[in-house]
Amino acid sequence: MNETDILNKMIKESDNVVFFGGAGVSTESGIPDFRSVDGLYSQTYAYPPETILSHTFFEKNPEEFYRFYKNKMLFLGAEPNTAHDKLAKLEAAGKVKAVITQNIDGLHQAAGSRCVLELHGSVHRNYCQKCGKFYTPKDILEAEGIPRCECGGIIKPDVVLYEEGLDMETMEAAVNFIRKADILIIGGTSLAVYPAAGLIDYYRGSKLVLINKTATPADRKADLLISGSIGEIFEKLEVS
Repeated sequence: MNETDILNKMIKESDNVVFFGGAGVSTESGIPDFRSVDGLYSQTYAYPPETILSHTFFEKNPEEFYRFYKNKMLFLGAEPNTAHDKLAKLEAAGKVKAVITQNIDGLHQAAGSRCVLELHGSVHRNYCQKCGKFYTPKDILEAEGIPRCECGGIIKPDVVLYEEGLDMETMEAAVNFIRKADILIIGGTSLAVYPAAGLIDYYRGSKLVLINKTATPADRKADLLISGSIGEIFEKLEVS
């Protein structure tokens, strides 16, 4: 029995699966991650990406922030891939109870997943800092320079920037789902970004599955370790 067969058997015998995913889930949809060889961190800008994507930089230099954000963070043409689609089908089949994601692209919802906890927010929600009016990512993309509300306020994406805290309600819900999960599948994440990476510590079960192309700090904790493309692995999962 190979690793995928074992995973299929585990899922077949469970009705409480929680998935926790990172950038690797969306790279197969054409969205680059931050830390891979081809990711944003490997490219050269006037400022490092982690500086541009900080709360301080947004406040002090919103025009430069948005120049980077529009070019490198908004991928509105991206479509869900096999992993997104299969997770949505597993949820519809009563297997997956929640998808917890570090991604901000909204592709899980686009694929049909309903219970999605977005730890780092979403590019699909944007609000005026002055009056709170909602704007779409298309509004942001089409704005000249700094996107401004009709009231004059600067619009801010509902994404968690460096120096900003995660939404505590979302974190508490994620902890609750993970703590009660029979199977916790972690995929497409290096488990290097905290506090999100610390969520694994709340898992109480004995079916921890790690799927990633490269090694992670939690590999030794895994009950099932699968190295490879998450899309290719999920394509082999059965939905009954």
